[in-house]
Amino acid sequence: MECVRRKASDLHLTVGRPPTLRIDGKLYPIEGEPVLTPEMTEKFKDIAAQHAKHLRAQINDGGGGDFGLDFGEHGRFRVAIYKQKGFFGLALRLIPKHIMSFEEIGFLPHLIPKIKALLDRPHGLILVTGPTGSGKSTTQACFIDYILNSPRHVLTIEDPIEFIHDHKAGIITQREVGVDVSSFREAIMKGLRSNPNVILVGEIRDLATAEATVWAAESGHLVIGTLHTTNATETVTRFIDIFPPEIRDQIRIQFSISLLAVFSQRLLLRAEGKGRIACFEIMMATPAVRNLIREKKIEHLPSAIQTASAEGSITFDAYLAELYKMGKITYETAMQNAFDPKALRELIEYGGRRHRS
Repeated sequence: MECVRRKASDLHLTVGRPPTLRIDGKLYPIEGEPVLTPEMTEKFKDIAAQHAKHLRAQINDGGGGDFGLDFGEHGRFRVAIYKQKGFFGLALRLIPKHIMSFEEIGFLPHLIPKIKALLDRPHGLILVTGPTGSGKSTTQACFIDYILNSPRHVLTIEDPIEFIHDHKAGIITQREVGVDVSSFREAIMKGLRSNPNVILVGEIRDLATAEATVWAAESGHLVIGTLHTTNATETVTRFIDIFPPEIRDQIRIQFSISLLAVFSQRLLLRAEGKGRIACFEIMMATPAVRNLIREKKIEHLPSAIQTASAEGSITFDAYLAELYKMGKITYETAMQNAFDPKALRELIEYGGRRHRS
């Protein structure tokens, strides 16, 4: 299939345009393919929806749905069917069989031991954040793959299931919302009966899921969750604001105790012009960070990240500088993605020596 052969991340099927691939973040129509008609996309919808019988009513009457579609040895697709202007469209995200290592994702060598130590913790909350298509699922899959090297039971709750994991030294239980269980909250609460050590929550999207996530982290489980936020400050604010105002002070205390780290990421074009690499802001939950969260001084978190590099924290711009120094991205890419281009220029020209692994 063209999508797999050209290492595209997505395939778009929409009326009025040929089938279109997303490669390294850019859209490319497939040459020689016809412009899609409403009849064509309806047929594609019917073929894909055969694998999602539980969503047929939602797709046909509710305007769309998301589900996983197995593609044999090549991997899986996360399929989103939607309606626009009365016609069906499809967006298929390729989920490769290969689970990337820390190095392949783009984690800096000196940070990898600290991240592994974090994943070895018996309980607490780790949040992986970023916009849609920023590589969150790939990062989470890497984390779970590492955890499964140890004799621990991992429960994943996803909508839909994306990466398929092997048991390895541990046990993996993967539950899909809408297929195996009715909601994220139910999956977390009832899943505790299956005696997991680690719980992956595919998306913290509502109050019920957020409550269950905090409770699971407090009750002796390592919980890895996802939010669609762009940095640590926004993540902390968004998580706490999910809760009603009257209980936010209590949640703020619970959250500050449970939190282990926030990984906020984006994907950047590699220096060679092909393929992408992840760039992170990492906030480890140091005592200073916990105090700032408790005392509602969220605006000071960026400074706390800057001063905790020894613990594994790093700002997004500092990460950009490291990727540039390592030859992983170009100077132009670094500048285009910087939060503060002037500060990044100083980091590159004057700031610090390169870390060694």
